[in-house]
Amino acid sequence: MTDPTIVRLRALVAAGLAELEARRQEVNDLNVFPVADGDTGDNMALTMRAVLDELDRLSATDQSLDEIGRAEIVESVGRAALLGARGNSGVILSQLIRGAVEELIARPGELVGPTVLAAGMARASERAYGSVRDPAEGTMLTVSREMASRLASEVAQLDDPRVRPGTEQEEQDRRIADLLEMALETGQESVKRGPSLLPALKAAGVVDSGAHAITIILSGVLGQLRGQPPSEIDRYAAPAKVNRPEHNSETFRYCTNFAVTGRDLDAQEWREKLQPHGDSILVVGDRSTLRIHIHTDDPDSATGLFEETGAVSRLDVADMHAQVAERDARLAEEASRPQVRCGVVAVHSGDGAGLLFQEAGATVVDGGPTMNPSTSDILAAIHSAPAEEVIVLPNSPNVFMAAERASQLSEKPATVIASRSQAEGVSILAVLDPEISSDENARQGAEQLESLRSGGIAPAAKDDASGRFKTGDALGYVGDELVAWGDRDDVVRLTLAAVSEDAELVTCLVGADAPLDADGVRSLAPDGIDLEVFDGGQQAWWWLLAAE
Repeated sequence: MTDPTIVRLRALVAAGLAELEARRQEVNDLNVFPVADGDTGDNMALTMRAVLDELDRLSATDQSLDEIGRAEIVESVGRAALLGARGNSGVILSQLIRGAVEELIARPGELVGPTVLAAGMARASERAYGSVRDPAEGTMLTVSREMASRLASEVAQLDDPRVRPGTEQEEQDRRIADLLEMALETGQESVKRGPSLLPALKAAGVVDSGAHAITIILSGVLGQLRGQPPSEIDRYAAPAKVNRPEHNSETFRYCTNFAVTGRDLDAQEWREKLQPHGDSILVVGDRSTLRIHIHTDDPDSATGLFEETGAVSRLDVADMHAQVAERDARLAEEASRPQVRCGVVAVHSGDGAGLLFQEAGATVVDGGPTMNPSTSDILAAIHSAPAEEVIVLPNSPNVFMAAERASQLSEKPATVIASRSQAEGVSILAVLDPEISSDENARQGAEQLESLRSGGIAPAAKDDASGRFKTGDALGYVGDELVAWGDRDDVVRLTLAAVSEDAELVTCLVGADAPLDADGVRSLAPDGIDLEVFDGGQQAWWWLLAAE
């Protein structure tokens, strides 16, 4: 049976990664040091993902922690972080992770508590600083050091800083969370001080992206320990225009990352050998595996140094000039977009429906064929919407929970109107006003929703147990009630009549595989009904309907 300690560790890593993923673009946009290439969030997420994948691999073995061996777990996780790292921030994060897990080897059999946590954070900070040739203060290095210092001070004042054998997990989690809360508080203060320590940040008007990402990850971990939503931490907006930091990497084009495996590899020796080939050099690892990061104009010359020494793998080369240009163009476009009082985020399935919502002014989230977007997808859309406040249209019961969660996490006021289909969403969007508040729009939208009768027509996925229809026959619904089945034209006619009873206007979204075109559907509609037909492109439904 899988060891609960591994499962627990995986849950904490997954929570930290989920919070980082939800704010990845925010972190990317803050990235100005050492180069404004806008990929810090991506690089740190890749590192966390590599650790999570390794924990999943260990969990799949169905062995306990004792059977696998704590040393092997630490080595596996540390190696996964190392090999999954990319960019300055990813490599430094890998060393923070490796330093923290190494502390477990030094304390065999000891439960994780204040003592282990403080010692792990101290070792993590030491490893991170040791990985950088010229450490810059005001960055994630500073945050890690100051959090470690705070924990050391707090633990020193505790009467009993160790967690004794037999301690309930809830109590262990509480003690760890109490200490991490202090670390997070110090981390946020450190992030805010960053611009006063690093001129490049002050000139650009931002905090350090990697430092901010560390606090984001920690807030996710803390929420998991508490069994609560992630702790609220500051949200930082990127500048409309980035002032170039004074750093030599402006002259180098390619951010080059690769791993080297061999024997008797010396990190310091290879740092010196790489020096003439570029800058922003990080070389970390052990005698058998090194992870290399360098900004250079000639990636081949950097990797070529190792031809007779070891095997080069996991090569990743990014054009920083292109990244900077893309980032600047996107931020400039976002800055030029007009702000309104209240915007709309609409979840959609199908290209036609997405275009329909966009043309009506909504920021869209592609829910895929099954309308199943993540909370982070919706949260990112809320924050990117060019508005002070936001209305969220989930457009499917499947999306209600994710939409509500995203609105709760958003620092921008966001309200969900529980639209059950895209056709309902189109009708509701028509009555929303960008110049009034989200609360006022929520009332108007709720009134519109109350006045709607929705339905749809889809092919049967299987034979009916009662013999009413067979696979592929047309099924017509009003709300959740099946009202017609069998012959396609008959079902369309009966469903349209049922949906449009006492109504004047019916909105119809045509699916990707619908067997009738717009004129064919109109020919089957009841007399006197204004039927507005749009291309939806959705997969599951031939036609989605909403009558008002």
